Amino acid sequence: MIPAPTVQTPAGGAPRARGRRSRIVVLVVALGMIGTVLAVGALRRAAEDRFDQALEQRTTMVARTLTAEMRRYTTSLLDLAAAVGAQAQLSRPEFDAITAATDRQRLPGATGVALVVPATDPEIPRVQAAWRRAGHPGLRLQPAPGHTSEHLFVVLNRAIDGSGSAAGQDLAAAPEAAAALSQAREGHQVAVSASYRLLQDAAVPHEAQQLGFALAAPVYSTSPSASDAGQFRGWMVMALRGGDFLQEAISRIAGETVAVTLSDASNGVATPVGRRLPSAAIDESRPARTLPIPVPQRTWQVTVAPTELVLAGTALHLDVVAALIGTLITALLAALTGTVVSSRDRALRRVDAATAALRDDINRREAVEQQLRRREEELVGFAGVVAHDLRSPLARITGYADFLREEAAPRLEPEHREFLERLYGGAQRMQSLIDDLLNYATADNRTLRRTEVDLNRLVAEVIRDRVGGTGGQQPTIMIGPLPGVDGDPVLLRQVVDNLVGNALKYTPAGQQPCLEITGTALEAGGWRIEIADRGIGIPAAQRATVFDPFIRADGSQPYHGTGLGLAIVHRIIERHGGEVGVRENPGGGSRFWFTVPAAPPDEQSTATAERTGAAR
Repeated sequence: MIPAPTVQTPAGGAPRARGRRSRIVVLVVALGMIGTVLAVGALRRAAEDRFDQALEQRTTMVARTLTAEMRRYTTSLLDLAAAVGAQAQLSRPEFDAITAATDRQRLPGATGVALVVPATDPEIPRVQAAWRRAGHPGLRLQPAPGHTSEHLFVVLNRAIDGSGSAAGQDLAAAPEAAAALSQAREGHQVAVSASYRLLQDAAVPHEAQQLGFALAAPVYSTSPSASDAGQFRGWMVMALRGGDFLQEAISRIAGETVAVTLSDASNGVATPVGRRLPSAAIDESRPARTLPIPVPQRTWQVTVAPTELVLAGTALHLDVVAALIGTLITALLAALTGTVVSSRDRALRRVDAATAALRDDINRREAVEQQLRRREEELVGFAGVVAHDLRSPLARITGYADFLREEAAPRLEPEHREFLERLYGGAQRMQSLIDDLLNYATADNRTLRRTEVDLNRLVAEVIRDRVGGTGGQQPTIMIGPLPGVDGDPVLLRQVVDNLVGNALKYTPAGQQPCLEITGTALEAGGWRIEIADRGIGIPAAQRATVFDPFIRADGSQPYHGTGLGLAIVHRIIERHGGEVGVRENPGGGSRFWFTVPAAPPDEQSTATAERTGAAR
C-alpha cells in the first residue's frame, strides 16, 4: 500500500497570512477613516451652504414681500386720494363710500385712513364750520398746543382697527407725521414718515405701545365742476403700526425660521420701525442678512436673523454622521462580495423570468392578432357575400318598380303613384348602401395596382359623369393644374368621385353648386389635392369624426347618404400612405384635402417596368 503524500505547510505561512489580513484590515480602516473625514468635511460644507442658501432665500422673500406690500399700500392710498380729489364738494357720506373697501383684511396693520387739511389759528372756526356742513356736525378741531403756524387737522376718517374716531386731532402734534405731510405736498407724491408713537395709541399702556408710521398722499381737486380745480385740498393719510404690519405681511413666509426687524436708515442711523420675533430662539452664532426696502421718499432696510429652525430636521451632529458613515463603509466592504454574487444570481433569475413572461406575452399577442385577422377576413367575406347576394333580388325589385313607373303610372291613383315612388326610392337607397358596404369592405384588402395617374384626365371624367347630361342649374367648377401621381387609378377615381359627389349633393336647395379643385406639391415629395365647395359645411367639433364609418355630420340628415363615402376615402388614401382631412372654407362650405405621397424607389422602378412592358 502506497502511503498518501503529505503536504507540508511552511512554518511561516500562517503568520504571513495573518499579516496580509492585518494589512488589509489596516487598509480598510485607513480607507474608512479617510472616507469619514471627507464625509465630515463635505457635510459641514454642505450644511453651511444649505444654511446660507436658506437664509438668503428667506431674506429675499421677506424683502420682496415687504416691497410689494408697501407698493400695494401706496397704490391704495393714491387711489383714495384721486377719488377724494374727483369730488366737486366732498361730504362725509361720499368719503365713507370711497373708503368703504378699506378694512383689516385688505390693509392689515393699518389703523385707519383719514383726510387731513391745513389750517392756521384764524382759519380754525371757518374750517370747522365748513366740515360740519359737509356731514360731520359733531366735528371739533383740537389744535395742538405750541403750534401756531399751521395745524394739520383730521376732518374725516375711517377707523380700520376699531380704535375709535380720530376726527379733530391735530397731526402737528406728531413732528414725524407733519414732516411726511410737508414732504408729500412739496414733492407732489406719496411720502412715508419716520417711525413714531401714533397719536391714537396715547391711551395705550407704554409697554403695549408699538412704533408706527404714516403714509401721506397729497389731494388735488380734479373735478371739472369744482371751483378749485387743480388746487391743493389736503392729504389722505394712512397710519400703520409697524409690528402689526410686519406680522400680517410676512408671518406666512417667515414663520418660526427667522426674526425680522424693519428699520428707517434715512438719516444714516437705523431707527426701528417694527420688529417680529418668533417663539424659536435666535441663532446668535450666525450673521443676520440686511437688504434695502424701497419706500416713498425714505430709505428703509430689513434685517433678517436666523433661528434654530432655519434648517429644521437637518441639524445632525457631525460626529454622529461621521460614525454612521464609517460604520456603513466598513459594513459595505465586508458584505460586498456576497452581495454582488447574490445580486447577480437574483438578477439573472429575474431576467430569465422576465424573458419567459415576455415570450408568453408575445405569443398571446400574436395569437390575438391572428384571430383578429381571421375575424376581419371573415367580416370582409361576409360583407362581400351579403352585398353580392342582395344585389340580384334588389335589381329585380328596382327593375319592376322602374317598369311600373314608366308603364303603369298613368293608370294609377296619385296615392298609389306616391307609394310606387317611395318603393323605387327605397330600392335605390338600398342599392347605394350595398354598393358602399361592398366598396368599404374591399377598399382595405383590394390589391393596390400602382401606376401613373393623370389627375387632370381623371377629374375631368368624374365631372363629366357627375354633371354631364343633367338638366337644371349647372354647377360652377374651377379646376387648377393637377399633377400626375403614382397610385391605383380605380381607387383614386373612387376618392375623387366620392368627394365631388358630396360637394354637389350637400349644396343647399336653390343655391348654385360651386367647386374648386387644386393641387399643391409637398416639400417631402408627393401632392396635396384640395376640393373646396360652398355646401352646408361641417361643424368644427365633428371634423375629426366624419371619416369614421356610418358617421354623418349635423345638418346632413335631410340629404340621402349612408355615412360610408368619407370612410371609403379614408381607407383608400391610408392605403396609398397619405392623409385626408377637412377644414372650413372661408366664405362658407368645406375644403376636403388628401395627400398622395411619392412612390418609394422600389415601387417607382416596378411601376416604370410595368408601363414599359405594357407599351411593348
